[in-house]
Amino acid sequence: MEDLVRYLARSLVEQPDRVRVFTKETRRETIIKLQVAQGDVGRVVGRNGRVANSMRSLLEVAARHHKKPVILEID
Repeated sequence: MEDLVRYLARSLVEQPDRVRVFTKETRRETIIKLQVAQGDVGRVVGRNGRVANSMRSLLEVAARHHKKPVILEID
């Protein structure tokens, strides 16, 4: 799932080398944290959060067989 988020983010931003993706596992959920350059945050979030919500929807489909909910956090 990290690879999916990394691929999507790198295709959206102007500085793809500054994209970082980390995964944190808790008992109840899996948190995928996406970090991009300060100037690229708007590109990843999108107008009214549309791009971020689309990424979350794709992640939800990719995580269907995952035992815990997957959450995407964008920094």
